Amino acid sequence: GLADTDVYGPSLHLMTGARGLLQPSPSGRGMQPKIAHGLPLVSMGLLVDPDQPMIWRGPMLAGAALQLLTEVDWGALDYLMVDLPPGTGDVQLSIAQKIRVAGAVVVSTPQDVALADVVRAKRMFDKVGIATLGVIENMSYFICDGCNKRHEIFDSGGAERMAERLGAPFLGRLPIDVSVRAGGDLGIPVVVQHPESQIAHAF
Repeated sequence: GLADTDVYGPSLHLMTGARGLLQPSPSGRGMQPKIAHGLPLVSMGLLVDPDQPMIWRGPMLAGAALQLLTEVDWGALDYLMVDLPPGTGDVQLSIAQKIRVAGAVVVSTPQDVALADVVRAKRMFDKVGIATLGVIENMSYFICDGCNKRHEIFDSGGAERMAERLGAPFLGRLPIDVSVRAGGDLGIPVVVQHPESQIAHAF
């Protein structure tokens, strides 16, 4: 299962093509998740009008994020992945304190400004007793379709160096690829639309 807990900027429903608002589960156990590409998922964008701004303070944000995890009839899952909003705020702390979390994966772009967030996130997870399963470097490089050269727009290797410094496993690099953006806009992830592509294999 997949839960998008970014209350201010939910995007999972758009990137997977999930439409319509969440409905009560026939079982009576909370809300019924949407199924997109075989994956049960929930997002704040499936609870409220996505065109309306969420003008909520910290405790309301944390409460809404927890509802997306605890008041959904997920059924039998092997894993529930939770996409957290950026930062180390109320949502992250509430989930860490009230949900039994197996571990966290930290995603960062390679440049120094973004890597500072990696350090803060890793240290927050350490303080609340959540293991960091690893670090992924996103937007690591771009392969030009005209010259076929590799361009490191945001630098490269920064997340790997930071993972080593923090004692966390480095899980890999994901390039910038237009098909990821296009698939997200269409609601068909690249791993579904082009499963044999280089970027799908990177994922």
